[in-house]
Amino acid sequence: MATFNEAPPGDRKAGEKIFKTKCAHCHTIEKGAAHKLGPNLNGLFGRQAGTSPGYSYSASNKIKAVIWGEDTLYEYLLNPKKYFPGTRKASPLLEKPKERGDLIAFLKESTQ
Repeated sequence: MATFNEAPPGDRKAGEKIFKTKCAHCHTIEKGAAHKLGPNLNGLFGRQAGTSPGYSYSASNKIKAVIWGEDTLYEYLLNPKKYFPGTRKASPLLEKPKERGDLIAFLKESTQ
């Protein structure tokens, strides 16, 4: 499996399209926005998994204690249910390295 460092450079605009079509129905990114089916992703990078206030996470999400960065998110987006066994996340897998890199580029800029 390739790592984030081996991935093609991310394209923020392409990542925005991916977010809108595959993620926005469950997640918000604006500071102070409400959680949806999934947690608000604002402040994602550098935050420990399972700690966004006001959202109920699966036990496996809390126990793994991952700190979100480009590398951990890149691996997670490939197969969320494998990354966190028992997670409720039912999103489409992002198998293409370019798609994951694009989404990460968008989230890195949009969730700060």
